Amino acid sequence: MPFRLPESLRFLLPRRFRTETPRVAVVRLSGVIGAVSPIRPGLSIASVAPSLERAFAMPRLAAVALIVNSPGGSPVQSHLIFKRIRALAEEKELKVFAFVEDAAASGGYMIACAADEIVADPASIVGSIGVVSAGFGFDRLIERIGIERRVHTQGEAKAMLDPFRPENPEDVARLKELQADVQDLFTTLVRARRPGLDAGQNLFTGAVWTGRQAVPLGLADSVGDLRGTLRERYGEKVELHVVPETRGSLLARLLRRSTPGQTAASLSEGAIATIEERAAWARFGL
Repeated sequence: MPFRLPESLRFLLPRRFRTETPRVAVVRLSGVIGAVSPIRPGLSIASVAPSLERAFAMPRLAAVALIVNSPGGSPVQSHLIFKRIRALAEEKELKVFAFVEDAAASGGYMIACAADEIVADPASIVGSIGVVSAGFGFDRLIERIGIERRVHTQGEAKAMLDPFRPENPEDVARLKELQADVQDLFTTLVRARRPGLDAGQNLFTGAVWTGRQAVPLGLADSVGDLRGTLRERYGEKVELHVVPETRGSLLARLLRRSTPGQTAASLSEGAIATIEERAAWARFGL
């Protein structure tokens, strides 16, 4: 077997003996954005930052490729992931590709916009540039079974969108204001990152398109796949280095969500204390 000098020592060789094979780091960003549960934690800045840091730190990189497969989720986590990708790309002066699999929708599309080039499968779902908040109203149900709702607050808006009370038009108006502000952030970001958008189309209605339809609209740059596109750009010998995900085992995630001294009872109390707020806001997302 021929001797191969370790990568860390190759700089000692004369330039004519160095092989400069292009290298691309590959990071998979797959799942709903935001902490869903200990079993399915979803994408968050905490879960993906280590993989992103390792990818951009690889030596002699030609580019970084993101495999995006997400229907969206938390607007905050989507934006934080977007910003971290852009910060690393600018710091390392590296081109970033986003390869869309099944979907880059809503928050997933926001993350894809962190790339300098978006490549989608012809059948990928792309877009959904909008904000949604959904829930249920239980006020008539609890009235029917004889349950009395008791809420005491300091601050008249503290119990906004309480699902166990009749819907308040003022609460809905306030929610619309919040949605409009998040939507403005989203559309401004997309316009800045995708200057070639079709000006004759309203692309910010929350509608989705296939990858093939997204290209002429400016939402994507081309149709294709990771391997074929990168070989076309960097040659047949391009090295693809997949960065493993670092979400950890289920046990490790459960332990990270607790602190020393907490009992099952205290954890349950904390969960009960926030269940009403979660019911109102859990579906406020991209």
